[in-house]
Amino acid sequence: MPHIKIRKAQGTWVVRAGGAVLAETANALELNEGDHPAVIYFPRSDVAMAFLDISDQTTRSPHKGQANYYNIVTKSHTLENAGWSYEDPKPDVAAIKGYLAFHSSDTVTVEGI
Repeated sequence: MPHIKIRKAQGTWVVRAGGAVLAETANALELNEGDHPAVIYFPRSDVAMAFLDISDQTTRSPHKGQANYYNIVTKSHTLENAGWSYEDPKPDVAAIKGYLAFHSSDTVTVEGI
């Protein structure tokens, strides 16, 4: 079983897509799972939810529970399944409830500033 560690991410973190800042927070969490790259989770209150539409996609992690995905809707296009959250995470990762994470890609930037 991968060892999962969650801690407060240092500094301020932002998510950008389609020329817009979708999220900015000094209250991000960093989740480390085994040898996977760290994932930054943003409090829902610091995410511009108006840019997000819930997707039909879900996945299940044996360690975190069911992930619900979000599409990012920009002026020019929709970035499908670009973000996700665990609405009812397993007890060991309960700290990420109410947080969203985003896939970094050519069109979505997740970075510390």
